[in-house]
Amino acid sequence: MKILTLDIGGTYIKFATADEQANFLSRGKIFTPLDSHENFLQTIVELFKLSDAEGIAISLPGVIDSVRGFCVTSGAIKHNKGKFIVDELQQLCKVKVTIENDANCAAIAEAKIGSLADVSDGFVMVFGTAVGGAFIKNKKLHRGKNFIAGEVSYTFNDGDELEFFGEQCSVKKILRDYTLLKNLPERISGEVFFDKVELGEVEAQNLLDKFCRKIAVKIFNLNMILDVEKFAIGGGISERKIFIDAINLNLKNIYFEVGMNFPRVEVVPCKFRNDANLIGALFNFLE
Repeated sequence: MKILTLDIGGTYIKFATADEQANFLSRGKIFTPLDSHENFLQTIVELFKLSDAEGIAISLPGVIDSVRGFCVTSGAIKHNKGKFIVDELQQLCKVKVTIENDANCAAIAEAKIGSLADVSDGFVMVFGTAVGGAFIKNKKLHRGKNFIAGEVSYTFNDGDELEFFGEQCSVKKILRDYTLLKNLPERISGEVFFDKVELGEVEAQNLLDKFCRKIAVKIFNLNMILDVEKFAIGGGISERKIFIDAINLNLKNIYFEVGMNFPRVEVVPCKFRNDANLIGALFNFLE
C-alpha cells in the first residue's frame, strides 16, 4: 500500500509517498497556499493525483480533533480553522484521510521507532516558532478529552507576566533577544547564534543559559505531574549538542537547589528531525 504523507507547515508542504514499513518512495516540497482554503485543498488534490497513492496521511499545526478530522484551531494556516478537512478531502479524493497535530506526529514517530521507543511514558518538546508538545502514555499518544494534552506552548512559567511558554522559549525569541542585546541591524540565524555560543562568546552563552533555565523549569514541573521516563527535544536547534547539554545542566542544578531526592528524568534529542512529522503522520494513518 502506498500512502501520500504530508507535513504541512506555515511556509512549506513537505510531501512523500511511503509504504507501510515507512520507506519513502518519493518526496518533495512546495509552498503552502495561505491565500484560500479552496486553493489549499486543490493543492493537496493535485499532489494526490500525482502520487498514485491509496490514502493520505497529514500532519498539521493547531489543535486537531483527529477523531472527527476537524481543525479546532489552525496555527499559521488561518483558513483551516473550523474546517472538517478529512471529510473535504475524502469527498475529493475518495480515499482514507487522517490528520493529526504536528507535534503529536513527531511524538508518534519518536515513540514508535525513535528516542522514546524504549520507554512506556515520555514527552516530546519541539522548539521552533513556538514550542510544540506531546505526551506519550503507555507507548501511545495521549490526546486528552479536548485534544490539547501536551500543549506546553500555552502554559506559563511566570504567573505574574502571563506570557505563554511558547513565546518565552521559541527560537525566534532567543534570536530576537540576542539581536537587541548586540544592537544588530537584523536578526541572525539560529546557526550563527549557536556558532557564537560554541566559540565561547559570553553574551550568547549567558542568553542560552537563561533560555535553558526556563525550559528546565518547565520540564521539572511537567515531570512532577506526569512522571515520565524521558523528555525528547526536537526542532532544528536540537541538533546542537550544546543546547541539550545546557538543558540537562540547568535541570541538574534545579534538582540540587530543591534539595529533595526526586527521581531524575532523562532529557535526550529526538531521533527524527525534518522527517518526524512525515513518519508520525504515516504511523497515525496506519494505526
